[in-house]
Amino acid sequence: MAAAMVWLPWSLLLLSLKCETNAFYVPGVAPINFHQNDPVEIKAVKLTSSRTQLPYEYYSLPFCQPSKITYKAENLGEVLRGDRIVNTPFQVLMNSEKKCEVLCSQANKPVTLTVEQSRLVAERITEDYYVHLIADNLPVATRLELYSNRDSDDKKKEKDVQFEHGYRLGFTDVNKIYLHNHLSFILYYHREDMEEDQEHTYRVVRFEVIPQSIRLEDLKADEKSSCTLPEGTNSSPQEIDPTKENQLYFTYSVHWEESDIKWASRWDTYLTMSDVQIHWFSIINSVVVVFFLSGILSMIIIRTLRKDIANYNKEDDIEDTMEESGWKLVHGDVFRPPQYPMILSSLLGSGIQLFCMILIVIFVAMLGMLSPSSRGALMTTACFLFMFMGVFGGFSAGRLYRTLKGHRWKKGAFCTATLYPGVVFGICFILNCFIWGKHSSGAVPFPTMVALLCMWFGISLPLVYLGYYFGFRKQPYDNPVRTNQIPRQIPEQRWYMNRFVGILMAGILPFGAMFIELFFIFSAIWENQFYYLFGFLFLVFIILVVSCSQISIVMVYFQLCAEDYRWWWRNFLVSGGSAFYVLVYAIFYFVNKLDIVEFIPSLLYFGYTALMVLSFWLLTGTIGFYAAYMFVRKIYAAVKID
Repeated sequence: MAAAMVWLPWSLLLLSLKCETNAFYVPGVAPINFHQNDPVEIKAVKLTSSRTQLPYEYYSLPFCQPSKITYKAENLGEVLRGDRIVNTPFQVLMNSEKKCEVLCSQANKPVTLTVEQSRLVAERITEDYYVHLIADNLPVATRLELYSNRDSDDKKKEKDVQFEHGYRLGFTDVNKIYLHNHLSFILYYHREDMEEDQEHTYRVVRFEVIPQSIRLEDLKADEKSSCTLPEGTNSSPQEIDPTKENQLYFTYSVHWEESDIKWASRWDTYLTMSDVQIHWFSIINSVVVVFFLSGILSMIIIRTLRKDIANYNKEDDIEDTMEESGWKLVHGDVFRPPQYPMILSSLLGSGIQLFCMILIVIFVAMLGMLSPSSRGALMTTACFLFMFMGVFGGFSAGRLYRTLKGHRWKKGAFCTATLYPGVVFGICFILNCFIWGKHSSGAVPFPTMVALLCMWFGISLPLVYLGYYFGFRKQPYDNPVRTNQIPRQIPEQRWYMNRFVGILMAGILPFGAMFIELFFIFSAIWENQFYYLFGFLFLVFIILVVSCSQISIVMVYFQLCAEDYRWWWRNFLVSGGSAFYVLVYAIFYFVNKLDIVEFIPSLLYFGYTALMVLSFWLLTGTIGFYAAYMFVRKIYAAVKID
């Protein structure tokens, strides 16, 4: 999952207006109808571990292979996620039971793992790897039955059934390593209503597995690839000794059960949310924060600002007014172009590009087309939309650059098209080299990287140039007051007007409005969970936009009242202050929630986190900057300037 965050780390802000507990699921493909004894293909996706953050192909381990290995054609999102969907030798027929079947057994001979293979399997088990399979595009899940602790003496405790994605490759016990070599598949089907003269059709609605470890001596196999499982709990688990060769059987069984779940609701099992209350608490907490900010803004605008404007506009007290301190005194410098206007406009253009991408993906998500069943659709959509939104990023950057008295529009367009994407691509390429070195499927293949470069220079770059050209030709923003030729001297500022203090002050409230949801986002990214709570996330995103805008206006007002007119860069940095708290939270999450100890997984975590923080800073900084710019133009337009 971590690889999915490489290229566009905040594509998780994909949202839907639906807020119910049940999943809002509009399938991206038509359901497949099966008849009795039709083959149901079991495919493997990958191996994952939250400890290493490195996915691997299924056949990177010595599992039994079919006579011909066929990989599924994958979209861009699946490749970036590290998925390598491949066929398996499991033979499953619709509504047909199998007691016990042996895989890749020749003449009743067990599979022999070499010392090197045994060492690799043992290493993957100790790293807590999970195996992910799919049947009819439905991922396999392991049922977990948890008992409530309300009454420890009550034998009839309530069972809380949860599902774990995939199944554990094996387990360790007293320094010994055991492999799950027997899989008990439990598939649920829904019988479709048909007319009397038609044959019944079935649809797969759930795919569960019970992994077991059974040693070679306890499994009895015959020449027909059938086997007999040991009765009760008399069997011992299959140990894997990494120092020698190991012999074992790979076996499986199939059990079918009828279910009332309809095909359109089959993902509800995987997306069942047991913590609705904490999400509602998060929303209420965020709303309180926004109302608090709105109250501060109302006080400033209604009382202070109107009073200021009324005093400044009194013609008979002009001399007394000019002697006072206040934001009117910097009217001749407030629109003075800042240092490095090209870089500022380029960063803001990339922020607009990110913001437009998120808005459009919100609309697509509301249509239900980015459900988990559309594997890789979220990432693919985000990548292509970011490329095509270059025209809007270029337009806004070009117009702002001209407003800031810039002249080299071609260089500015190139900077907009390459600055942020270049940093992202550079970090990703370095991280990808480390992933390549570990032979992980999370490494982006070289042809895919070339394709991404072609998209960047063939789609995004020309569109940014096109937008920049028209934005630069358009009339610049109309500033309501003229800029003096000689800059005004800035008085010495108080300690709380320091830039870093401003970042700490401005970032805490927007972060407080979203930090609970951030926990679930991090769990989805780093612990291979599904995230589908787009309704809650949509509300949090709206609250984030409003709170960033409001806090930005408050901060720029206080800065201008302190007669400091250098607000352009400061406001952009301060508005993105919540990104600093995201970084602090990511470090806290790494230390307290994850069990990562090796160098490369740690490097990947902090590399991806750096991209997330950078993108989040661009997004929130851009939102705050444009809110503050509109506010500044508005208040100076309301004042009479001689």
